[in-house]
Amino acid sequence: MPKRILQGTVVSDANDKTVTVLVERRFTHPLLKKTVRRTKKYRAHDEANNYKVGDIVQIEECAPISKNKRWTVVAH
Repeated sequence: MPKRILQGTVVSDANDKTVTVLVERRFTHPLLKKTVRRTKKYRAHDEANNYKVGDIVQIEECAPISKNKRWTVVAH
């Protein structure tokens, strides 16, 4: 099964080797027929601490690295 890849913005790089990525998804509300924005934060593994707040990155699913980390940063 292919791994999911999401795109989002780095909102925190305070932890070592970890970035917090805010991913926004847009969809049409089934009843109101209006475009709705939903956001979710993912913790992603950043081995070399390359990414800073404001960077747009792609993250990919991976095996659990820690309690909250199940994603790795793959592209800038």
